[in-house]
Amino acid sequence: MSALRTSSGLRAHQRGVLLVLCGAIFLEGIDVAMLNVALPSIRADLGLSTGELQWVMSAYVLGYGGFMLLGGRAADLFGRRQMFVLWLTVFLLFSGLGGFATEGWMLIAARFVTGVAAAFMTPAGLSIITTGFAEGPERNKALLIYSGTGAGGFTVGLVAGGLLTAVDWRWVFFAPVALSAVILVLALAFVPASARPDRSGQRVDAAGALTVTAALVLIVLAVERAAHAAIAVSAGTLLAGSAFLAAFLVIEQRSAAPLVRLGIFRSGSLVRANLSAMLFSAGFFGFQFLVVLYLQELRDWSTLQTSLALLVVGIDAMLSPTLTPRLVHRFGNARMIFGGVLAAALAYGLFLPLGAHWSYAAMLPSLILLGVAFSLAYGPLTIAATEGIAEQEQGLAGGLLYTAFQFGAALGLAAVTAVSVAATHGQTPAAQLDGYRAGLLVPFAAAVLAAVISAFGLRARRGGGPSTVVAAAAAERTELPAPR
Repeated sequence: MSALRTSSGLRAHQRGVLLVLCGAIFLEGIDVAMLNVALPSIRADLGLSTGELQWVMSAYVLGYGGFMLLGGRAADLFGRRQMFVLWLTVFLLFSGLGGFATEGWMLIAARFVTGVAAAFMTPAGLSIITTGFAEGPERNKALLIYSGTGAGGFTVGLVAGGLLTAVDWRWVFFAPVALSAVILVLALAFVPASARPDRSGQRVDAAGALTVTAALVLIVLAVERAAHAAIAVSAGTLLAGSAFLAAFLVIEQRSAAPLVRLGIFRSGSLVRANLSAMLFSAGFFGFQFLVVLYLQELRDWSTLQTSLALLVVGIDAMLSPTLTPRLVHRFGNARMIFGGVLAAALAYGLFLPLGAHWSYAAMLPSLILLGVAFSLAYGPLTIAATEGIAEQEQGLAGGLLYTAFQFGAALGLAAVTAVSVAATHGQTPAAQLDGYRAGLLVPFAAAVLAAVISAFGLRARRGGGPSTVVAAAAAERTELPAPR
């Protein structure tokens, strides 16, 4: 799609395309949030251990992260619209199947395939934005609306998840089916057909996709099993994961059509964004997992009470499309990312002395800070990870970013589970609390490390520069509100 003028705002067909893509990212946000608040009810009904419960979440994010690179490559090779529509259909089907699970393994398998579908759907959608909107204020505007809508989906999902779980936890899987069907119809109507890519001499790197997926799964499995398996078993699993990762790098270096062109990692902005995204996601998902268990299983809060308690984290849905563009213009992406991960570290730090009978007022500062952190960091991370990348590799760049987010989520979930289980000695409330407190160290450490990494970006680029200026997008009278 040719570059479009930015001075007149977003055109009508761009608004239609953005509506569809924001609907898809909204769907992902609501899907993850609803499942998260339903976890204790799922555990009670299906009789799952904490480790098995973690895999209900991790199966999705590993399927998502493990196949994301292949998804990004497929979008570049087979057409962005084609991949988006096909895998949205798969997402619809397997999300519904999860609601019929009667055993833990059935639910885990359904979530894995749903994650795989998201792995192909998301980079296709992101690359439709990054190739259909001119780089600069126009694209940044679209990306910030896009990321803000994803945050809105998460916020709505918290409330919807509590309401639906109060009826039956299975509805958190059935509800996204209806939304997926609506988005699918709109996609067929609004998203223009992609030009057929020239695939002469190009092929799908199946070996690369399989080895990187095996590496991610085994590394997460090694971390999760560390608390309840023999050291030799955990070490062997970790070594096997490392071996698959090494094999992946060798395959990519020698392949004529690699899944990941290793030269793309010469972009310092891309590398910093991906590492920061991985750690930021690890902290957030790990923290949320523990807080939900703390509120529902230790404090006996209902799913609806838990949903409403976490709702304040969704403040980023309001801040991302309104305040964030102005702040990016004033301070630049690097400073925004750094500020966001610092806010997350502070949020987790304030939660470390968790008490058995903490009032909601004691929890509120951390939850507000976490919402602010998301609004500061998420959109700028998306921009930094795709900025300056050639159009034919936008799918790859998006795939790398979302792989980092999802692998980080799985790693964070596994790590907090391992640490929490290892520190829980007994079934008493005091023992549970000890486990939660120990587990909370994981997101805090992840956020601090993310801050250290993102600090290097402050030296690399001071200020926004022409490519990150979004003031025009924020100030335009024709600004498109985030779709709901």
